[in-house]
Amino acid sequence: MNSTLIEKASGWRGTREIWLQAAYLALLESGIDGVKVMPLADRVGMSRTSFYGHFADREDLLQALITLWQSQNTGNLIKRTVDYAETIGEAVLNVFDLWLDPALFDSRLEFAMRNWAHTDEHLSRLLEEADEVRVVALTAMFERFDFEPNCASIRANTIYQTQIGYISMKKDGPLEDLAPRVERMPFYAEIFTGQKVTEAEVARFRSRHQLPNQNIPLS
Repeated sequence: MNSTLIEKASGWRGTREIWLQAAYLALLESGIDGVKVMPLADRVGMSRTSFYGHFADREDLLQALITLWQSQNTGNLIKRTVDYAETIGEAVLNVFDLWLDPALFDSRLEFAMRNWAHTDEHLSRLLEEADEVRVVALTAMFERFDFEPNCASIRANTIYQTQIGYISMKKDGPLEDLAPRVERMPFYAEIFTGQKVTEAEVARFRSRHQLPNQNIPLS
């Protein structure tokens, strides 16, 4: 979801996307209590009536936010675990792409959803389901490289819980602030897999994120 400032829409109703983007920004900035129709109408410069041209009610809008989160974060994580990789190290670096590209995995949205779930029983259940589905996908990734099921599960949980820990501690930020963490990622991959990643795998990983290759010893 684009987090740039919303420009006033042409036409009296605007678009569904403009209202959803406004709700997304409000959720990030103020939590779920900030996602209300009148403040959103003020934000997009339209009437409250125009909101109902796109959503049945506030609950409909909240469901759209949940769907956005499910599609972007859970959906993209699952896709990343099945991307082509010749080794488990390369597969883990594929997953690490998620932590560096908000278009793949929106950490700010993840943080906001987890806070919202503290006061919403339905979302709390959905969050538990998402956690389970994500870990199952990561476990299957390890099993694809012949890791024994219990070992695969432990390693998958370690990867996932480490990242959720980063998010809950609000350690994720702009890429330029993540440089030290990016340099450590090959070593994280080795710890998570028990296998060293190759220099070629690291070079491809850095290239995907337009980062210059550096001669960092991997042993």
